[in-house]
Amino acid sequence: MRLVTRVDVPNDLVCIETVSGLMEAEILRGLLEAAGVKVELSHEAALSAYSLGVGRLARVELMVRVEQEILARQVIAEYNSGVLDTPDSPA
Repeated sequence: MRLVTRVDVPNDLVCIETVSGLMEAEILRGLLEAAGVKVELSHEAALSAYSLGVGRLARVELMVRVEQEILARQVIAEYNSGVLDTPDSPA
């Protein structure tokens, strides 16, 4: 897992989403990478030091290349709208 800090973010990356915690960030990274979008995670240094954060310390930004921004935002919008949810299977 490659995490970058704010000072390391290259100019060709844009933030498409900010989430609370690495778990949600990794779920979205997997979803985006399945759609062919390369993702970098940017986080506050305290998050990696303590592995758990609250409030601002828990924020993780999902960064993608400028040329993949539109696709990435579409995938995130579909995820947030529930379009990607699968119906529960019968018990």
